[in-house]
Amino acid sequence: MFAARASGLVKLLGLCLTAGVLLAAMVFPFVGGLGLASNRAADTVDQTSGDLAKGELPLVTTITDMNGDVIAYLYDQYRVPLESNQISDTMKAAILAIEDKRFYDHRGVDWQGIARAAAKAGVDGGATQGASTLTQQYVKNYMAFVLGADNEQEAWEKATEATIGRKMREARVALQLEQQMTKEEILTGYLNIVPLGNQTYGVGAAAKAYFNTTADKLTVPQAALLAAIANRPSSLNPGASPEKALERRNIVIDKMRENNAFGTDQVEAQKKAEEYKAAPMGVVENLQILPKGCVGAGDGPIYGFFCSYLLDYLRESGVTNKQLQRGGLTIKTTMDPKATKAAKQSAEQQVPKTQNGISNVMSVVEPGKDKHRVRALVASRDYGNNAQLGQVARPVPAEVLPFGPGSVNKVFTAAAAMEKGIIGIDKEMAVPATHYSRIYPNGGAPWKVENAGKYNDKMSLTQALAQSPNTGFVILQEKTGLDSVVDMAYRLGMRETLQGVNRAGEPLKDDKSNGPSQGDWTKQNNAGSYTLGPGATSVLELANVAATIVSGGTWCPPTPVEKVLDRYGKEIPLKEKPCEQAVNTDLANSLAQGMSHDTSGSGTAADAARGSGWNRPAIGKTGTTEEHKSVAFMAATPQYAGAVMTYADGNQPQVICANPIRFCPGSKQGVFGGQVAAPTWFNAMKAIHEGLPVAPLPPAAPKYK
Repeated sequence: MFAARASGLVKLLGLCLTAGVLLAAMVFPFVGGLGLASNRAADTVDQTSGDLAKGELPLVTTITDMNGDVIAYLYDQYRVPLESNQISDTMKAAILAIEDKRFYDHRGVDWQGIARAAAKAGVDGGATQGASTLTQQYVKNYMAFVLGADNEQEAWEKATEATIGRKMREARVALQLEQQMTKEEILTGYLNIVPLGNQTYGVGAAAKAYFNTTADKLTVPQAALLAAIANRPSSLNPGASPEKALERRNIVIDKMRENNAFGTDQVEAQKKAEEYKAAPMGVVENLQILPKGCVGAGDGPIYGFFCSYLLDYLRESGVTNKQLQRGGLTIKTTMDPKATKAAKQSAEQQVPKTQNGISNVMSVVEPGKDKHRVRALVASRDYGNNAQLGQVARPVPAEVLPFGPGSVNKVFTAAAAMEKGIIGIDKEMAVPATHYSRIYPNGGAPWKVENAGKYNDKMSLTQALAQSPNTGFVILQEKTGLDSVVDMAYRLGMRETLQGVNRAGEPLKDDKSNGPSQGDWTKQNNAGSYTLGPGATSVLELANVAATIVSGGTWCPPTPVEKVLDRYGKEIPLKEKPCEQAVNTDLANSLAQGMSHDTSGSGTAADAARGSGWNRPAIGKTGTTEEHKSVAFMAATPQYAGAVMTYADGNQPQVICANPIRFCPGSKQGVFGGQVAAPTWFNAMKAIHEGLPVAPLPPAAPKYK
C-alpha cells in the first residue's frame, strides 16, 4: 500500500513539474531547449490549434437538381454549424455545469485536476480519468473526429483513451488555443463538434434530430439531455437506454442549479429544478435525421440512379470521398426532375418495376456544343437495396450492361461508310435476302446472314436505316472496313463501352487480367456481327451518340454536373475531358437526315411514334438482338437525345415477348425494339418536350446525299 501511494506521489510531483514547464514552454517558446518537446511536436501543436481556430469541421454535402432543389445529402457527420447567438444560453449553461463550471476562470488547462487524476492513477494503479476542461474536450473531439480515424467507433475510442500522454497533448493545444480564441468562440466550437449520438454532431443537428427544434429554442430539460448525452453518446442513447439517459439528464439539471443557472434564490431554484426533472425527455418518436446518400434521398427510388452515376463521375473527375463526405460541398447537377419523372413513368408503363427478370432503362441527354448535360437516368425498377422488391443499387442506365443494342449499331456502319464516300443517304445499297460473307468467316465457312423480314433487293441508305435489313449493313461494313466502323462508334460516343474509359472521358488503367477491350476484341477477331449489335452496351452512351449527331458532330462527355462549390462558395474545377469534333458537321447533319425516317412511314419505330401521338422531327434507330433477350431504341430531336434498353436482367436470361411483357422461351415471336423500347422513348419525350417549339433537323449536305 505504502509503495503504491509513494508511486502515486512521484507521478503527481512529476506531473506538476511537467505542467509548470510545459506552461512556460507554451507561453515562452524560446524555452524549447528544456527538451520537453521537439520542433516537430511544436509544429503539430501550432497546426492543430490553428486548424481549431479556423473552425473547419466536417460538414454535410448537398446535392441539388438543375433548379437548385435538394435531391440528396452526403455526410460522415450530420452537423448544422451555428454561431454563438444561434445557441441558447440554456444550452451553454447546461454543458458548462456538467463539464466545466470553472470554464471562464481557467486558461484552458486545470493543472490541479490533472495532478489529482495522476495521483489517483498512482494510488489505484490505473490510467487517468477526468480532469479535462471544456477547451481540452474541444481539442480531444477535434483530434478524434476531424484529424483522427474515419470510423466513428474507432474515433471515439481514440478520443477517450485514458492516458496521461493524450491529456498532455490536449493540454498543450488547449493552452495555445486560449491565446487564439475567445472563451465564447471555444464554447461555440465545442457545441458544434461534440458527438451526440445517432449520427449527430453538435447541438444544431441534435436539437433537430431529438426534438425537431433549433438550438436557440432548447428548453432546460432538452438542453440538459443533450449535455447528458455528450458524456457517453453510445451508452446514454435516449432511445436504447432511456432510463440511464433520464438519470444523467437530471444530474445535469442538479448541476445547473448548483451553478446558479436558475437564480441565486436557493428555494426557488430548487423548485424549478424539480419541475424540470419531472418533465418527460420529449424526444420525438421518429428522429429527424437528415436523409443520407443516394438511397436515403426522399425520391431515392427515382433519383438514385442519377445520384449514383454522379458520385462515380465526381470521383473520376478529381473529387475525393473525403470532400464528398466531409467537405460541405454544394453540388448543382444537371438532373431535370420533370424529365426524370416522365422517363420513370414511361419506363414503368412498359415494364412493371417488379417484373420478374426483365428491366427497362432510359437515359436522357441534352445536346450542345459546350456540354452534353445528363437530364435523366431511370429504370423501371426502383433504386434501392431491397432485391425482393426488384430494387437495384447500381447506376444501370449509365453502366455498360452485358446486353447488346442490336441494329442500333448499324448507325455506326452508315456513318463510317458515308465518311469514306462509299455511300450517301440517298444512294442505294444491295439488300439480298441472304448474304454469305467470306470476309467474316464462321468457323472457316462463309458466314450466312439473313434478314428478319422481306425487303426490296435495293434501297437507299435512308430507307435501310428506317427498315433495318441485316444483309445490307453487313455488306456495307465489308466495304467500309470493320476497324473504321468500330472507330466511328468510339468517336460518336461509345467510349466506355468499346475502349474502357472512365465517365470523365479519360482512359482507364490498363488491366491485362481483364483481357482486351470490346473494341480491340472485335477488331482482333474480325467480328463482323458488330454491325448487328450483339455486344455489351451503355444506354447512357447510346443517348450521347444521338446527342453527338444532333449537335453537329460535337462529342462531349455526358456530364451530370453543372458546378461544384466548396463550403465557402468557391467553385472546384473538375477534370473533365473537353468537347471535341467527332465528325464534321456536314456528315453529322446528313446522317441525322438519313435517320429521320425511322419514326414515320414504314420505319421500325413508326407504330410507336403514332401510338404516342408523336409529331416532331426526330432521328431514330431501333435494335433487337438475335435471341430477343434485349431490345433498344436510340433517338433525338435537336432539343433532347435519349436511349432505351429493355433487357433480361435476371440470373437466367430468356427470350422476351411483348403484349404483355414476359419471358417466352422457345418462341419465334420475340419482342422487337419498336415494341417496348421505342414506346418508352416516345411517351417520355412527348412529356419532356411539352411547351417547347418544334425544332427542325438540319439539312443534309450535297456531298453526303
